[in-house]
Amino acid sequence: MATDYPSPLHPRSTSHPPGETTGTSERPPQRMASPVLAFDLAHEVAQLQEQTAWRQGDRNARTLVKEADFRVVLIALRAGGRMEEHRAAGRISVQTLLGHVRLHTAGTNVDLPVGRLVTLERDVPHDVEALEESAFLLTIAWQGEHTLPAADTTTERERAG
Repeated sequence: MATDYPSPLHPRSTSHPPGETTGTSERPPQRMASPVLAFDLAHEVAQLQEQTAWRQGDRNARTLVKEADFRVVLIALRAGGRMEEHRAAGRISVQTLLGHVRLHTAGTNVDLPVGRLVTLERDVPHDVEALEESAFLLTIAWQGEHTLPAADTTTERERAG
């Protein structure tokens, strides 16, 4: 069954300022909303792979950008790891940075080796599997004007890691 991820229209509550993380023992607080944000993606992937969530599980993720109508999430999956079928409330793109992932939709498989990108319309059920140890950028964009929600789109696994 598809899981629906939160959107600006369906926020989760949070106790920290919008656009900023609270930080953890492994991750310092991070600004995720600003007129200009720049990232060293190789360094970000290496950090994900040093954290407990990666050492003890099959994935780790970090939200890099969190705006009212736009998210960028870096996700690392171990070989054989899978994000079960879900759908996003906005239009998405998936771009492979490391390894090789495969995106499955109804009747379509899209292979995404390094450097490949795929886009999906909103609410398209899909799952993602890592054919080898992989990292990819997930970008989500919502249409229209929204106020920055008091949403915490960070997964439990991200909070733990």
